[in-house]
Amino acid sequence: MDSWNILLAVLVLLALQPAFARWVVSRQRRQTIERIERARRSRLMLLIHRQETVSILGIPVMRFIDMNDAEAIVRAIELTPPETPIDFVLHTPGGLMLASVQIARALKRHLGKVTVFVPHYALSGGTLIALAADEIVLTPNALLGAVDPQVNGAPASSLLKVLADKPVADIEDDTLILADIARKAVAEVAAEVRALLLETMAPEKAEQIAHTLSEGRWTHDYGMSADEAKLLGLPVSAEMPRDILVLMDLYAQPPRRPGAVST
Repeated sequence: MDSWNILLAVLVLLALQPAFARWVVSRQRRQTIERIERARRSRLMLLIHRQETVSILGIPVMRFIDMNDAEAIVRAIELTPPETPIDFVLHTPGGLMLASVQIARALKRHLGKVTVFVPHYALSGGTLIALAADEIVLTPNALLGAVDPQVNGAPASSLLKVLADKPVADIEDDTLILADIARKAVAEVAAEVRALLLETMAPEKAEQIAHTLSEGRWTHDYGMSADEAKLLGLPVSAEMPRDILVLMDLYAQPPRRPGAVST
């Protein structure tokens, strides 16, 4: 074999290596998912968002909960037998409220037990989805967050504070319009949280939690620990299966692998 053939063979191997590596990781993921499903006799679903890299230009893009995620997950829930428990691994900074609401409502309607596992964090819309679960399992270092709505990039609660602190005559029309939207958004989110919690706790407690999470008490990226979530009254457990953490290793960040929804 001459040097050109050797070079060609090396180039072919280098070209095939990424595809082979992806196949190996995909196979490991499927095996781990199947192992968890057998052990827990459940249907396992994942919503994992990582920082993506566009393959040609190499531009980093952050993933958030969007309508494509909602469509895929809602279909998976609807195709799951009603009595089959659903285990849901959630790792996301949040995203579109409409998509998060759609996923949360679908989980809430499922007749079998729904357990949400949060290995690291589920913020904003991710927390809203977690509230639909019968049980939320957090590691000691995992975080939930507030679900206060954001309007045009600003916290809804801060826009409402402008109305409280300044005379209306001194506020620009655009800000007044945004504040009106903010008032509606806060009410809508609080009502959604309350509806998700009413089946599992007293109305007064559900109202209190809905108000706390939606009123803008914290900054939007505030991290709520498992202990804080328990004190708030959420159904939180610390019994994280080891295989869930093993599965997260298969969605590693370093080479900036794509985020994934899988079932």
